[in-house]
Amino acid sequence: MAITTCIFDAYGTLFDVSAAARTLASQPGQTALSAKWQQVASDWRLKQLQYTWLRATADQHINFWQVTQDGLDWALENAGLEDEMLREDLLALYWNLAAYKEVPKMLHTLKAKGLKTGILSNGSPDMLDGAVTSAVLDDVLDAVLSVEDVGVFKPAKAVYDMVGAHFGCAKDEVLFVSSNGWDAAAAAGYGFQTAWVNRAGDPMDRLYAKPHHVLDDLTTIPDLV
Repeated sequence: MAITTCIFDAYGTLFDVSAAARTLASQPGQTALSAKWQQVASDWRLKQLQYTWLRATADQHINFWQVTQDGLDWALENAGLEDEMLREDLLALYWNLAAYKEVPKMLHTLKAKGLKTGILSNGSPDMLDGAVTSAVLDDVLDAVLSVEDVGVFKPAKAVYDMVGAHFGCAKDEVLFVSSNGWDAAAAAGYGFQTAWVNRAGDPMDRLYAKPHHVLDDLTTIPDLV
């Protein structure tokens, strides 16, 4: 069937998760962070993801904002940068992450083609509202779906079920886009058409399914539909 609905992961896919550490490191008085911001950003994201998987496996769900804070605390301790003011500044910036530069045009193009668009994210509703509003994407997204409605993180099947339940579409009408290889693979195994946005050039995860498309960024998403 033809693609009718394009669904995007949020963090790392539409929104630049390294932006908070990178932006703060460039400000005056941030000498310590400027030397280690890449390590902090990488560790923060890795622990954020690991904690979602571990909590899902252990049936110990908590909202993504707490997971985000826990991941940052680990990253700052690992970098020897435990400082409450630094922590608060990084969290404030994370609340209003910038969208990647190609995102607005890409989403406007999809809407002009008559596609339905939405976000499916581990993010909590208030986090996602902040990011979408900050990036001025409200008018090009038909829905922002959060795992908080089902109480478990990706890649649980219940999360992907939310798309069909909201949009009334069949699985093979959905193009699901994520910067996480495991997410794109899991969504492909679920039955979606999928695109993995592999900005870092990482190897493909060895999982039970593979993404249908591998892209360098989001620019060519409209060409896939």
